[in-house]
Amino acid sequence: NELFAQLEVNSKSEDTFWNFYQSASKYIDWIIKLPWNTQSQDILDLDHTRQKLDENHYGLDEVKQRIQEYVSILALQKSRHPQEPFRAPILLFVGLVGTGKTTMAKSIADVLGRQLIRIPFGGLGDPLYLRGQSRLHPEAEPGAIIRGLAQAKTNNPVILLDEIDRVADDALNTIMGVLVELLDPEQNDRFSDHYLDYPFNLSQAFFVATCNNTARIATAVMDRLEVIQMPSYNDEEKMMIGKKYLLPKALKESAITSDELIINDDMWPNIVRPLGFDAGVRTLKRNIEGLCRKTAALILSGTPKIVIDDNNVKKFMPQW
Repeated sequence: NELFAQLEVNSKSEDTFWNFYQSASKYIDWIIKLPWNTQSQDILDLDHTRQKLDENHYGLDEVKQRIQEYVSILALQKSRHPQEPFRAPILLFVGLVGTGKTTMAKSIADVLGRQLIRIPFGGLGDPLYLRGQSRLHPEAEPGAIIRGLAQAKTNNPVILLDEIDRVADDALNTIMGVLVELLDPEQNDRFSDHYLDYPFNLSQAFFVATCNNTARIATAVMDRLEVIQMPSYNDEEKMMIGKKYLLPKALKESAITSDELIINDDMWPNIVRPLGFDAGVRTLKRNIEGLCRKTAALILSGTPKIVIDDNNVKKFMPQW
């Protein structure tokens, strides 16, 4: 009714009418796009859960156990009390760079068969990025939460709030206030985006947050989170991750076979730690990808097979 009333008022001026028509049309498009009542079907199989987690992550047994426990509770709740709403726990993965926080969140979405929405908080300085702008602004649009839901096309995705400890200093308090509303089960069933100006139910979403440390996160936010520590990897664990996960993935992405690039076992310590200790596996991942790039160039130049050993490791890894 409000839209029609404004349409009647603005129809007296052609320019004003056209501007209002575009604004109203855009608003209606967003309303239609949103998955108000659409949910994806959860995969609630413990064997599937463990298999997927083991496929994507080496070790981290305590973290995997927590996720299995959540899937167990969700399965029981849906089988015994299907009509009652289930409030998913809100997980906070805490750990150093490269310890698998973001990839674990992606694995949760994969395990449950849900869509993943990733919202990066690194350097975020404006809460309107999350909550949207009022339609009074010509270029207004919904915030990142609503935009993500429209893209996911379901109202129960896994929503990854990535690096919530790295927001800009001058916006820390206001962004923490938005997080409280997002994560509070008493409020997030009626989350209000400034652009929509109408509540959206986020209670069926599975929220996962990540951070390097909790010092800058407001107490009110921490009270709503279940903290899971992501441990650092030692060199032996990194070698297993490199051999079992990172190298096969890099070979596949580079269209190289396992017969064309062979890394001798005694070379792995050099690949794992060329520049000193690193808590995560990002450096290891970059090193392996670099080996694959050099191998691809040699294959195209006519070299049929590359074996990384003492004789050529410096050629493939100049930083060592």
